[in-house]
Amino acid sequence: MRKNLFVSTLVVTFAMLSSASMAAAADNWMGAWKLNVAKSKYAPGPGPKSQTLTFEGTSAGIKLSTEAVGADGATNKGGYTAKFDGTDAPWVGNPDADTAAPKRVDANTYENVWKKGGKATITAKGVVSADGKTLTLTQTGKNVKGDTVKIVAVYDKQ
Repeated sequence: MRKNLFVSTLVVTFAMLSSASMAAAADNWMGAWKLNVAKSKYAPGPGPKSQTLTFEGTSAGIKLSTEAVGADGATNKGGYTAKFDGTDAPWVGNPDADTAAPKRVDANTYENVWKKGGKATITAKGVVSADGKTLTLTQTGKNVKGDTVKIVAVYDKQ
């Protein structure tokens, strides 16, 4: 009986992890992306000197890790792990947000509402190009300083 319960538990756990991995694998924004500074526009500026976004599937959802070098030369790392179902997830390393609420639209698109202290600050929309080589991240709203944000950040697949 114990052996059957153990085997059943393993099968269910494997199925759950496989489903999460397969769902994440179907999302074309998965993987590493490097900011194409020349193609990106930041208002307010200046934008970062460099930035890398890495999306990876985990048993808890999709993990985003970021690393950027700001215009001042300072390095900033951060990220979150979320189910991409629109529910809030804690976000570290983002001065304009302490939570993210990313939501999968389709295999090439996701939307993300950033919040600071429970108040929405910026809405981001990520779209992967048809050839899968470019991720365009459009961000609009107000940063924590109250400045209007209109950013189009273009990333190349790594």
